[in-house]
Amino acid sequence: MTTSAPPPAIVLVRPQLGENIGKAARAMLNFGLTDLRLVTPRDGWPNPAAGPAASGADIVLEQARVYDSVAEAVGDCVHVYATTVRKRGLVVPVVTPEEVAREIRKQAEPSAILFGAERAGLETDEVAIAGKIVTVPINPEFRSLNLAQAVILLAYEWSKHGDLLIPTEGDEHEPQATQGQLEGLIGQLEDSLDAAGYFYPPDRTPATKNTIRTLITKAGWSNREVQAMRGMVRALVNPRPPRD
Repeated sequence: MTTSAPPPAIVLVRPQLGENIGKAARAMLNFGLTDLRLVTPRDGWPNPAAGPAASGADIVLEQARVYDSVAEAVGDCVHVYATTVRKRGLVVPVVTPEEVAREIRKQAEPSAILFGAERAGLETDEVAIAGKIVTVPINPEFRSLNLAQAVILLAYEWSKHGDLLIPTEGDEHEPQATQGQLEGLIGQLEDSLDAAGYFYPPDRTPATKNTIRTLITKAGWSNREVQAMRGMVRALVNPRPPRD
């Protein structure tokens, strides 16, 4: 017995132009994707310029959801991929669009693909949220790929691998932790380490926190494992008095 993998959410982070959001929506619907999530769009939402550029992909725009941060936008997802041409000093696996498509098609849990703003792309701390980096193998001498083009490349690969189904009969796979659950563990670790004076010197704190984040996000934790880790951290911070 087999079942279809859930389609990935497309997350546009700080998109600048309504036209580009509309074109991305059009690219999505061409290949059957409808879950569009926007993180702090520059000109707000809804944007009147998005509709004409979507060329009929109204259902994608109507259902689009807006978030204040990347972490919130992917809180219900288990597998998160960040599109970028640079690793930004992070120790994160790098995969191609085809590899991402195959992985998503074989995973029963929700997935999300992050796309950065038109000019600057994703910030380092946003890439660190993802478990893997997606890099499109384009001409290194001319890396002029616009937002809608990037979306259509990933959407096309996902559509192309529609014959890859998830086996369900006899599957004892333990539910993996969502990004929201991982964020809870990361926040707990950071607070506990901060109280212990771990983050030193101060100018290295952002890089250290990104390292912690990548260690957690790329490990493939299950929900049960995250809960166990959080319990261990609590026990270390607030140990029980010794028993008589």
